[in-house]
Amino acid sequence: MTAQYLMTTKPAARRFRYIVKWIGWAILVQFLLLNISAAFHAHKFSHFYDDPSLVNKKPSQNIFKKTWRLFAGQKYGKLPLQQAPVFKYDTIRLKTAKGLGIESWYIPADSAAKGTVILFHGLTMNKAVVLPEASDFHYQGYNVMLVDFRAHGNSEGNNTTVGLREAEEVKLAYDFILSKGEKNIFCWGTSMGAVAIIKAVSDYQLKLSGVILEMPFGSMQEHIRARARTIGFGGFPEKPFAFFVAFWTGIERGYKAFKFQTDKYAKNITCPVLLQWGKLDKLVLEKETTRIFEAIPSANKRLVVYENSDHESFLYKEPQKWRNETEQFLSFNFR
Repeated sequence: MTAQYLMTTKPAARRFRYIVKWIGWAILVQFLLLNISAAFHAHKFSHFYDDPSLVNKKPSQNIFKKTWRLFAGQKYGKLPLQQAPVFKYDTIRLKTAKGLGIESWYIPADSAAKGTVILFHGLTMNKAVVLPEASDFHYQGYNVMLVDFRAHGNSEGNNTTVGLREAEEVKLAYDFILSKGEKNIFCWGTSMGAVAIIKAVSDYQLKLSGVILEMPFGSMQEHIRARARTIGFGGFPEKPFAFFVAFWTGIERGYKAFKFQTDKYAKNITCPVLLQWGKLDKLVLEKETTRIFEAIPSANKRLVVYENSDHESFLYKEPQKWRNETEQFLSFNFR
C-alpha cells in the first residue's frame, strides 16, 4: 500500500513542480516585458523629436502598428510656434548651466508698467499658446515675458523633466527681469509651468510679488497615471504602469522620479498665491490640488475652482471669472 501510494504521489509532485516552474517563468517574462515597455514609454514620454510631422499626427489603425505603439509608446514632435505677439516685442535668448539656449519674448507695457508677469506654458506646448493670457496681462498694464521651456518651442534640447529641471528656466527669466530693475515680479504658469514655478521658488528662494498657479499636478507618478487614465498612455493597469514608467523616467533622465512631489516643494512658498483648478479636470484630480494648496504656508493664498473647465485655458473657457480673479490678485499684491 505504501509503495503504491509513493508511486502515485511522485508523478503528481513532479507535475506540481513543473506547473509552478512554468508559472514562475511566465511571471518573469511578463515582468521583463512590462519593464521593457515602461522603458520605451518613459523615453518617448520625456523626449520630443525635431519632426513637425509628428505633431497632431493621427495614429495608424493598422493592427500591428497599434500593437507596437501600445507596447513601445508613441513619438511626440516639438510643437512649432503658430503665431507671434501683435505688440512690439524683443526676443530674449537665455542660457542654462549646461548650455541649452532658451528663447523668450519680452513685451514692455505701452505706458508706465505696474510690474512684470512672466508666463510659463504646459507640457508639449510653447510660449505662443499662452499669448492670450499674456495679452490680457499686458492690457492690464504689465510688462510680460513668455518663455519656451527646454525641448519646447524654439528652445534647444529634446528631453523634458516635466517641471523639475525646468525650474532653472524660471530662475533665468526671473534674473533677467530683476536685472532690468523690476521690483514687482509675478509668475503665471499652467500645468507643467505651474510645477516649474513651485520648484523654482523652493530651490532658489525667488522673491516674487505673487504666483498664479493653474492646474499643477501632484507628483510624477500621478501625472503619468493621469496620462494612462485619460489618453491611453499605456495598455496596462494604471497604477503599476505609472510606477514602472516613473522608475524608468528617473533612470533615463537622471533624477529621483519618486521624490518628485509638488506638495513638498510647495511647503517653501511664502509669497501670495492664487491656485486655480478646473472641476472637470481629468488630468489633475481634486485631491492633488487640495494637497498642494494645504501644503503652501503662505498666509495670503486663495484656491479658485472653475466649475465648467477641464485641463484647459480658463481664460478661454470662463473668461470673465478668470479676469476678475487675476486682476484682483495682481492689484491686491502690487508693491
